[in-house]
This record gives sequence, C-alpha cells and structure tokens, in this order.
Amino acid sequence: MKTVMITGSSSGYGLETARFFHSRGWKVVATMRNPNKAILPCSERLRIIPLDVTDERSIAAALHESGPIDVLVNNAGIGVVGAFEATPMSHIRKVFDTNTFGVMAMTQAVLPLFRAQNSGVVVNVTSSVTLTPMPLAAAYTASKMAIEGFTGSLAHELAEFNIRAKLVQPGYAPTTRFGQNSELNIDDLVPAAYKAFAQPIFAAFANPALTTRESDVAEAVWAAANDLSGRLRFPAGADAVALARAS
Repeated sequence: MKTVMITGSSSGYGLETARFFHSRGWKVVATMRNPNKAILPCSERLRIIPLDVTDERSIAAALHESGPIDVLVNNAGIGVVGAFEATPMSHIRKVFDTNTFGVMAMTQAVLPLFRAQNSGVVVNVTSSVTLTPMPLAAAYTASKMAIEGFTGSLAHELAEFNIRAKLVQPGYAPTTRFGQNSELNIDDLVPAAYKAFAQPIFAAFANPALTTRESDVAEAVWAAANDLSGRLRFPAGADAVALARAS
C-alpha cells in the first residue's frame, strides 16, 4: 500500500486530492497549518499532521511523524489579486515564502528519504497562469512560474535516482479560496487609477466561460503521481487544458 503526503489539505484542491487518493486505497498523510480546520475524518489509512511549509522545523517534524512516503504533493499555496503597484513587498515575500520557497524546502527535505528508498514522486501544483499569465496576478504568477522552472530542472536531476518530478497546472476554480487566502483585501490592492481596467477582469472571474473543478485537480495529481513516462506537465480542468493546447 502506497502513501501520499499532501500539503494544504484543509480545503480546496488539497482536501479533494486527499479524498481521491484515499478512495483508491492509498494511505494519506493530510497536512495543514491548523489541524483544527480538518474536515477529513482520521482513520487507519488517513492521518492529519500539522505542517507549516515556511518553517523548516515544522517540515522536519511532519516528515518524521509521517514515516516513509511514496509521493509528496506540494499543494499548499496562497493567492494575491490586485495591481502589482499597490501590493506591499512584505506580502509578496509571504507569497513566495509559501508558493515557492515552501515547495523547495519540502522537496529538499524529502529527497534524501526518496533516494534512500530508490523511488519517489514529487508533484508540484502550480497554476494555469503559468500557461497564459493574467493581469492583476503578477506576484502570484511569478511565484508559480519559478516552480515550473524548478520542477523541470529537478526532473532531469533526479531521474538517475528513480525519483520523478511532475507539475499539475490547475485552471480557475470559483469554489476555491484564491484571493481570500490572503491577508489583504482585494479593494486595498486596486487603486483608483486601476479601477476601470480591473472591473471587466473581475467580472470575467465572476462569469468564466470554462472552469476547473476540484475533482479535475485531484485526478490530474493522481495521473501525475502514477505516470511512469517523461511527461512533466498535467493541465487540470477544461480551461487549463484549453490554454495548454493554445500555447
């Protein structure tokens, strides 16, 4: 029986991915900063472990508590929507701390374990903004684009150790808390000079032609985790697939 560790499992893609793997007979280690927010019921095959990906001591403790794992899904992330000009650098650093450096820290911590067992898969969840960058998400896009390059390079670096690195690129899911999982209100990040520009963009967000379901992402993560080919990228959701085909 294989074991998957998923970061950011309290809601959204992480929660659905944990459910998906569990339904297929895997052991699941669902991690989150605050286990009190856990929706998943603990069982013999499902454990909930506290983990803050921006804290190296927390990472070490979580990996020690989890025991051997076969797949790491780096899903934890935070969003920020607004004009770059109005986004404080302190907040941009927090976005990178979680979305970029948190992914790197988790990966660096798990690689010695994967090398020791001569197997393992790292699945990094990015975003469809890496396929077609969108306005009012410059900092978020940059944090995810960095992981695209990181994972592509890592895939070559780890191949000789029988370790695979994959990317899942979710599209826009209205049900997720993108932008809400932020310390800043969107209104604070759209100065008056940007209002006319931002209005139709936010209207399009409210009424997207194509969207991504949380189950689409879970299925893409499953496919990536079990893929034995050299394929790197797995778009998730109708909108992301359309963007991938067009790019």
